[in-house]
Amino acid sequence: MKPDAGQIAHITQLLGREPRGLEAVAVADDKGQPRVIRVASLVDGKPFPTLFWLVDAALSYRIDRVEAAGLIAHLQAQVDDSADLQAAMAADHRAHIALRAQYMTPDIRAEIERLGFATVFTQRGIGGIEDFTRIRCLHTWYAAHLVAPNTIGTLVDEHFAGQWD
Repeated sequence: MKPDAGQIAHITQLLGREPRGLEAVAVADDKGQPRVIRVASLVDGKPFPTLFWLVDAALSYRIDRVEAAGLIAHLQAQVDDSADLQAAMAADHRAHIALRAQYMTPDIRAEIERLGFATVFTQRGIGGIEDFTRIRCLHTWYAAHLVAPNTIGTLVDEHFAGQWD
């Protein structure tokens, strides 16, 4: 949904600056406050492959804490040892690329092509990741997960639920 003035003010406060490339509130809480925003594929004439941004302050902080505690390394080790997780992540990236493409207008697609950035959007998935077996950032995975469930977001949910340490 297109953000209203109150949501834009809230996002600006959370970010500490005006949001650039903001297209929509992808996920809001039960009070209508943005949790995840959707960002344009081109921002200020430059490619921006990260489609969804987590702006929920409490959830971002929670993810900051588990990242600092080594959760990325723990999950990456699981992925490295599992062909099934690697295949699931690759499928998540391909689905994300297709979803991102749905939000591009023909004019945006043409401009991306003209600027020589087409491969950025066809070969980079969640969070702009090119290597589909790497996690890199839980914030981008979880933002995407709140919009369309994915493998890493599910593992983070399980961690938060205390199903494993």
